[in-house]
Amino acid sequence: MGTANIGYMPDHKLPAQLEKILSDSFYIRTTVTRKNGNKRTIETTYVWSQENGVNKIILSGYPGKRDWVASMARNAEVTVHSVEFEPWFDIPGEARVVRDLNEKLPKIFAFIEHWALRPGFPRTKFKILLGAVKINRALKLPWWGPFIIAKRVFTGMPCVEITFTGDAVLRADGAPPPLSEPQDGRPF
Repeated sequence: MGTANIGYMPDHKLPAQLEKILSDSFYIRTTVTRKNGNKRTIETTYVWSQENGVNKIILSGYPGKRDWVASMARNAEVTVHSVEFEPWFDIPGEARVVRDLNEKLPKIFAFIEHWALRPGFPRTKFKILLGAVKINRALKLPWWGPFIIAKRVFTGMPCVEITFTGDAVLRADGAPPPLSEPQDGRPF
């Protein structure tokens, strides 16, 4: 009689080149399936993490509704494409929209801290502001005063966690896929 591995997620080892690309870059392209079944490739900022040997990326951005978040909520199967450094890789993944603020905050903090590493970003002021919010959350204080504004911003930020579900492969055509053309009346 065998044993069941309930909750076991397969470990897909990433090539060392891809690990360096994911840790050093800020942009990623993701191909999603829209409501009408068409494939759409978007470019977003992200942060890469490994949790218990499972590779994940967090997609986020400025507060507001995004069509790509709705597409990922409807159809979780996505393909992630590296874009900033060569060689270029495709990685199959499964998207999950994170809506609960308590679960979302650590992911958003990691995303913002990675985003703040970009050249030219006002790091000192930003670290102070983010540090104040982190202290507020660690002490479990109420969202009062200026923290109410921070809560509104964090609540409005999109947060999608993509778990890599298969092995990364080098792109056959040697370049990341082109971005989908913007559609009339849609920003992306």
